[in-house]
Amino acid sequence: MAKVSPRTLSGFMELLPAQQMKMERMMQILRDSYARYGFTPLDTPIIESAEVLLAKGGGETEKQIYRFQKGDSDLALRFDLTVPLAKYVAQHYGELAFPFRRYQIGKVYRGERAQRGRFREFYQADIDVIGDGKLDILNEAEVPAIIYDTFHALGLSRFKIRVNNRKLLNGFYAMNGMSEKAGEIMRTVDKLDKIGAEKVKQLLIDEVKMLPCKAENVLDFMAICGTNAEVIEALERYRGMDATFDQGLDELITVTKYLRDFGVPEENFAVDLTIARGLDYYTGTVYETEMCDHPEIGSVCSGGRYDNLAEYYTDKQLPGVGISIGLTRLFYVLNEQGLLSDELVTAPCDALVLPMTEELGFAVAAATALRKAGLRVQLYGEKKKFKAKMSYADKIGVPFAVFIGEDEMNEGVLSVKDMRSGEQVKLSPDEAAAYMARRIAVLNSGSVIKE
Repeated sequence: MAKVSPRTLSGFMELLPAQQMKMERMMQILRDSYARYGFTPLDTPIIESAEVLLAKGGGETEKQIYRFQKGDSDLALRFDLTVPLAKYVAQHYGELAFPFRRYQIGKVYRGERAQRGRFREFYQADIDVIGDGKLDILNEAEVPAIIYDTFHALGLSRFKIRVNNRKLLNGFYAMNGMSEKAGEIMRTVDKLDKIGAEKVKQLLIDEVKMLPCKAENVLDFMAICGTNAEVIEALERYRGMDATFDQGLDELITVTKYLRDFGVPEENFAVDLTIARGLDYYTGTVYETEMCDHPEIGSVCSGGRYDNLAEYYTDKQLPGVGISIGLTRLFYVLNEQGLLSDELVTAPCDALVLPMTEELGFAVAAATALRKAGLRVQLYGEKKKFKAKMSYADKIGVPFAVFIGEDEMNEGVLSVKDMRSGEQVKLSPDEAAAYMARRIAVLNSGSVIKE
């Protein structure tokens, strides 16, 4: 029989064990960070009815979605975690308490061209707060504050959360007679970072059909920059010209104030008028987060406020605010740049018990005692020579090897070797457990990301 060459499809990421452990550590930090703010975990199906997934999609979404038939069913793989959330909240509305706060870490699928840092299958890590009828603006400041805390828990400090408000943009376009083209303008201006001001101006003229003077006005407005206070002071000059603009400016001022109250320093967030988010369902505050040393990668965390999450599934008004971390992209960049810590324990176990005798009873009892003490323990039962056993211990990167021979059995002790330092000691099972636990706690106390 001809052998099939093993291969992974382009745009799909598989990790070796040590790297997978680092990814799992990042996911656990995210779960712990989100849980501290009162978010509940949620898991939704990867496969949904295409009708459900595409209710608010179409256009580019329909081109990118993985869609297939199974019998008479028209099915699709989820392309984000927001649409399944909308379906979930509409379906379980009567059983949920509002505001409903959920986090979800899961894989999503997009049939787009695979390229550096962009995948067809990738993890997103989302948080959303959903209100019933109303949702206080405090939530629009708390969400980026959570991202600030989460990134710091991961070990990142050089990042910037860029903040804007869609009402402020809509108001600006209205006062300049551009309301009908506001959506097109925002989607075009969203490309500023990628293609630059001149090309954006040309797109506004050629594709959005704007007069050159109007395109200039838009780019002049987007060019307002400086400290957060300076940007807001510049925006105050437009106050009184449009009610929607004024509301957006008030919301932006409130969000920046609360962000400071949440302890987010100005070096980590900035008012940026170029941020619009391409999706039309954002209606208020919007965010994008980039790594300061890797702006070429683009946003690794984005989101914003929307007025009606589930409008395609229910008549109930369900406003919300959320943010999504592109976890696979973030991991890829950090790994590529060598920024993932080598100090953390990435082995599948804390201790590898290596029996050196035919009699295994004492080794089994020792492994059981160490596990009961809270350690992750593997019992190596293969009949291999000592050199092969140590080679295995090195290859899996285990922090401690525990040798059990005739002398250890007779004395009721364990010989524990620190595989990093080479130090070896004889201890009782209880002492050995405490000794290893202390050292592993130190190893795991560092950040998963080194800067």
